[in-house]
Amino acid sequence: MAALTATGLLVAAVTGASSAGASDREAMTARSLTPVTQANPKAPGLTTPNRLSPELAQVARVQGSNRVENPQDGVGYYGYDSVDNNPPLLPVLGSAGSLTEAHKTEPDKNTYLVLRGQNGPDAAYRYGTHFLFQGHESGTPGYVTRVNLDADAAHRVTVLATKDAKGQALPDFDGSTWNPYSRQLLMTAEAGCNGGVWAGSAQYQRGGTFNEVPAMGKGGYEGVQTASDGSVWLVEDVGGASPAGTNGKLANSFVYRFVPQRRGDLSTGTLQALQVLRTSGEPMDTSSELLSQDLKDLHRLGSSFATRWVTVHRTTADNADETFCATTAAKAAKATPLKRPENGVFRPGSNFREFFFTETGDTNANSVANADAGGFGGVFRLTQASPSASTGRLSLFAAGDLAHTGLDNIAFAGRNDLLVVEDAGDGLHSQRNALDSGYAYDVRGATARTPVRVLAEGRDASATIDSSLLDAKTPGFSNDGDNEITGIHVSDGDPTSAGLLGAKDPRPFRDGWRVFWTQQHGDNTTFEVIANPTSDRGDDHGDGGDDQHGR
Repeated sequence: MAALTATGLLVAAVTGASSAGASDREAMTARSLTPVTQANPKAPGLTTPNRLSPELAQVARVQGSNRVENPQDGVGYYGYDSVDNNPPLLPVLGSAGSLTEAHKTEPDKNTYLVLRGQNGPDAAYRYGTHFLFQGHESGTPGYVTRVNLDADAAHRVTVLATKDAKGQALPDFDGSTWNPYSRQLLMTAEAGCNGGVWAGSAQYQRGGTFNEVPAMGKGGYEGVQTASDGSVWLVEDVGGASPAGTNGKLANSFVYRFVPQRRGDLSTGTLQALQVLRTSGEPMDTSSELLSQDLKDLHRLGSSFATRWVTVHRTTADNADETFCATTAAKAAKATPLKRPENGVFRPGSNFREFFFTETGDTNANSVANADAGGFGGVFRLTQASPSASTGRLSLFAAGDLAHTGLDNIAFAGRNDLLVVEDAGDGLHSQRNALDSGYAYDVRGATARTPVRVLAEGRDASATIDSSLLDAKTPGFSNDGDNEITGIHVSDGDPTSAGLLGAKDPRPFRDGWRVFWTQQHGDNTTFEVIANPTSDRGDDHGDGGDDQHGR
């Protein structure tokens, strides 16, 4: 890990700019970061700080109690459904108090963009050029926020939309990405056959809207990425049923690819789903049995299976307004269900020929599927001759286990360095007495080496209170308990097609590359990860400047 000057990093912490001048060595890699030795424990009433590799530090860029500059439709704070502190953001103790608190919206996946000429509700204010966009995973209405990283506190958070063009409330959003070909933000709703993809502008517009993209279907989408050929890749998270007498869940989710009829026009095109083939050439059957041989084969390290994309639905000008459930159609097309895949990303330097995605699994330490049938999930690698290829090969890159499970958000920090974070959930936290962690994997081998823990997530005071209220089954309590890691994101903010995630080799902390993550639940804080200004690791000292940020 290359050290940076303390002056440069103090500038970064104050202004939101990334520091320049690091050495040419990769700055956030599985080989150069000191591991965090163990996860933080979970205990009633115990608050615990986040712990990062000593070469790293974090800066809170925004938290749930930041007021939005344009309150509307019940949205008054960045991470709460609450206006004017009604209901309060935390329980009020005392004789006149109440255990009722505002509903927490859980800001989710981050999308970072450097954009010029952006305006906002205050016509006299200059909003800068560096922005972080998020949907919110819970609450009513769903909404999209823009975090103005160059702005003061009063202008830090702008609500972009709470409704669609028909005046209907937006759903809760999980995933997000930027499509440079359509010049739109894409947001995903993880709501089964009521979910889907919504698109809208990154520019603030009074009364702005995000609108559903019918051609991509209704599905439990979370992960969303745009490929160099203009296709949109979708990763679905729909939990399966538990067969009677078991504590595992059937595979019930798919990986999709939407191929637009014309690049940049998302109104027509073909939705496809991934089908995995047995060595005999027949489609795998992974959904009918909890411990099927196909599931065991698929989750065996070192195995590799041929894949092909099967057509789920074609949208033309004649049926462009029709809706359909992608999950149901994928099953009918004999695509291969997986155990809650959640997010995916293209490997830099692969010309969009390698796609890695996570599989969450059952998030239960006692699942009968844990031993060899995917109960702990893992990380998969899909390889193809090109992003447009109709066939490829799928292999399990990393098998989950008790210490590495509930794998969710994913991002590359370098050509060979994959960041994967956990969302194991309160129940599994208690089962293993360990909160979530974030890991760095070296992807140069066919299968994973032991990953480096770069983040042991703690639990803030707000989440600790919520955990106690949840455990006590407090009447009227509607929030989650423990914090979770989400939104791990590495980007230089380039809004052109050259800036697609996977197009460039990431260079964290230099050349405008920045790293973000969100600590959902509790205080709902979004952090930027920077190089630790007190670390003496490395031997190169930069000049502390970065003209990309205009500072």
